[in-house]
Amino acid sequence: MHDPRIDELARQLVRYSTATKKGEKVLIELFDVPEEVGIALIREVRAAKATPFINIHNAKISRELARGATEEQYGIIAGTAMHQMKSMDCYIAIRGSHNVNELSDVPAKNMQMLSAKMRPVLNQRVNKTRWCVLRWPHPSMAQSAGMSTEAFEDFYFRVCLLDYAKLKPAMNALAKLMTKAKDVHIMGPGTDLRFSIAGIPGIPCGGSHNIPDGECFTAPVKHSVEGVISYNAPSIYQGIAFDNVKFEFKQGKIVKATANNTKAINKILDTDEGARYIGEFAIGFNPHIKDPMRDILFDEKIAGSFHFTPGQAYEVADNTNRSSVHWDLVNIQRPEYGGGEIRFDGQLIRRNGQFVPKALHPLNY
Repeated sequence: MHDPRIDELARQLVRYSTATKKGEKVLIELFDVPEEVGIALIREVRAAKATPFINIHNAKISRELARGATEEQYGIIAGTAMHQMKSMDCYIAIRGSHNVNELSDVPAKNMQMLSAKMRPVLNQRVNKTRWCVLRWPHPSMAQSAGMSTEAFEDFYFRVCLLDYAKLKPAMNALAKLMTKAKDVHIMGPGTDLRFSIAGIPGIPCGGSHNIPDGECFTAPVKHSVEGVISYNAPSIYQGIAFDNVKFEFKQGKIVKATANNTKAINKILDTDEGARYIGEFAIGFNPHIKDPMRDILFDEKIAGSFHFTPGQAYEVADNTNRSSVHWDLVNIQRPEYGGGEIRFDGQLIRRNGQFVPKALHPLNY
């Protein structure tokens, strides 16, 4: 039996998230998701009097291709993808996966080469189209979240179909505070971090780029970051699981990086010069997402969290850092995770995951 929530989600992605208009071209990329999801999106794009285009991917096939990847091969793949992306007005991607570690045995040098080749396509999509990306629920995700399959599906649609428009006034107020601020000080267990965000705008995110959503981001002035950060949310990057990630900074650069797999994390950070600098600082506040599940699209929106991202900066909040890496690593500051504070120019913005200024109270969980 068809789940009507799929149609509701498709409508939100087309009509609200990407605001698709008559006559536009929409690229839909599907990664291991049910056929009815693609069908619902095609129908909704057509209902908006726009034209749908579809790319369908399979994780096992992508893994096999990546294991023997060559520079020439992925130069051609990237060139073809770039030509297609330049023709699009909107982009919607839904990723499902039976195994989040599917790429874990692809050689690191191959993953780095693939990232470097495909980064210009990603930049074109991020900076030149109206885009939205999301995951599709699967029993493996329910397992990571510590939930039954049915309970996770209900959770998934609840967080994805959140009334983001209702949060916009408070999100805009946070973005305004970010834009006005010069200096940021973050403290918590194993974390004492100072940096400048002077001259770089705050960008509110309320369902227009990621689903689930609920964050406001900017970027640190590239060479301003000083101190240490200990991330308390687990992560998966390039198919490898990471825990207990800790960075030390001097003049903006990660000069020491440790984790449960210190060798692997330093290989990622040595991908290129920009990988050891931070490209994004964001504060997360989705009230329905409380605990990490090793899925960046969910974890970076956790209520009472922030993420501090090695690698590529977004052009809309640009600190000039360029890299094929963009890794949203998360720190949760709610009391059960150790607490913590964020201050802008000495003003307390959030303590133990709760926003202090009255205008931001609607963002509290």
